[in-house]
Amino acid sequence: MIDPTDARRKRIAIRAWRRGIKEMDLILGGYADAELAAMDEEQLALFEAVLGENDHDLFQWVTGQAEAPERFRPLMQTLSRRAAIAR
Repeated sequence: MIDPTDARRKRIAIRAWRRGIKEMDLILGGYADAELAAMDEEQLALFEAVLGENDHDLFQWVTGQAEAPERFRPLMQTLSRRAAIAR
């Protein structure tokens, strides 16, 4: 039987790689590949909430064009740094 948390991580990874904007695929998918295995339940819930947001909003938050909601700010800063390294 598959562990429910592992199944959840797999679903999250698929959602992270299948976005509406290719840039967000790369940013969120790359982050998921690198970090999902180590995430606890709280971190998984936060990342899932981020995945529920609009790609255009996410892109603006990650690139600093707009301010992210407070609960997402630490994660957006992490994603921003990862996106800058990838450039």
